[in-house]
Amino acid sequence: MSDSILRSLFTEDEPKPLSVTELNAQVKRAIEARFASVWVEGEIVNFTAARSGHWYFTLHDGTSQLRAACYKGSNNRIRFKPFDGLQVRVRGRLTLYEPRGEYQILIDSLEPVGEGALRVAFEQIRAKLEAEGLFDPALKRPIPLYPRRIAVVTSPTGAAFFDILNVITRRATSVNVLLIPTRVQGETAGEEICRAIRLANELHQNNVEYQIDALIVGRGGGSSEDLWAFNEEFVARAIRASAIPVISAVGHEIDHTIADLAADLRAPTPSAAAEIVAMREMELIAYLEQRSANLSQMMNIKLLEVTTRLQTSELSPVFIEFPAKIREMARSVDKTISEMAFSISQRIADVRERLTEAAQFLSPTKLSARVGDCKTRLAVLEQQNAKYVGEIVMSGSKRFGVTAATLNAISPLSVLGRGFSITENENGHVIRRSDEVSLGDRVDIRLSLGSIAAEVVGLDENDN
Repeated sequence: MSDSILRSLFTEDEPKPLSVTELNAQVKRAIEARFASVWVEGEIVNFTAARSGHWYFTLHDGTSQLRAACYKGSNNRIRFKPFDGLQVRVRGRLTLYEPRGEYQILIDSLEPVGEGALRVAFEQIRAKLEAEGLFDPALKRPIPLYPRRIAVVTSPTGAAFFDILNVITRRATSVNVLLIPTRVQGETAGEEICRAIRLANELHQNNVEYQIDALIVGRGGGSSEDLWAFNEEFVARAIRASAIPVISAVGHEIDHTIADLAADLRAPTPSAAAEIVAMREMELIAYLEQRSANLSQMMNIKLLEVTTRLQTSELSPVFIEFPAKIREMARSVDKTISEMAFSISQRIADVRERLTEAAQFLSPTKLSARVGDCKTRLAVLEQQNAKYVGEIVMSGSKRFGVTAATLNAISPLSVLGRGFSITENENGHVIRRSDEVSLGDRVDIRLSLGSIAAEVVGLDENDN
């Protein structure tokens, strides 16, 4: 036996016992000092979310179990809500719950284990954000057609950035690339990605020299756990809050993340994101090159057509016969000029002959003789004209006297002079019968000299 045991057997003083509380307090201090930070893996059973916001459950590995608690301040940082049957890996510190003497682990972080668990966490986050409308297609913004500056949020040492830079350098010489470095894998990667997105927006809004047209957020391929930072809820919210249109380019073509759903556009790979950015410039250059080639081809065709037509025209008979036709036309013109000159000479000779005849006809001797003849004939005509005029005047005077006498005999004034009169009604109509007036009618009676205004006071309808 050891000395300590012997002394305990033969000691005269009885040791003072510890209370349960004191013992639990000592055990608690010892456990917390020894197990200040541990990783434990197991299956969740009896999960409870208290009204206070704390989580309580038991970790079970098929043989043993361990009580666990995750207080509200810690579970706010956990990206999904645990449930019974989920295999998890937790980090925390062991402690003792003194009132019951039970030890437990206080959890600081909790991660699902295995692809199935990650898929469950993914679906929980997706359903929550989708219910909030964070993935609504109406929120998607178009990527500028011809961006001049893009920012890339990714690891500075990863292959993704160099792939993006290589594609843009080759295909879009007018696009500037700005790298905003961040970790893309690990426990704090999600928070760093959010800070990088906010930094890009601050540069865009506060510095004219750093106006950013599009933002590529992504990384190269990896396992689901490697890509998990892009499934964080706060990363999706940072993407949606960005004032710059965001292209998500995470992993390979088969990989899908929450960031893809929240972004304005998803690219299957980082290289594909760079091609999207450079596509419009490439299309424009290709279009201009094609149009230039078409124009050059059309010009060559037109030039060939014109050359062929010129050569054909040179061999045409018209150019061979043209000099002969010119000579023939010259002879025809000379002939025409000669004929015109002869015709003009003939006309001049005819005019001269007629002028000579006129001059002879108008000589003074012949003109005096013709004037004498004309005077004689004029005197005879004057005598005959005076005789005829006198006869016509005498005959007209006789006929006028007879006509005047006849007219005077039948003139109404002559009739009135013999004692007759003309009676008219107020309208100026001549009254010929007594039944054309009535008693009291006003009538005018015209006499040879003057007229009488009268009123009908009596009627006699006797025809005699």
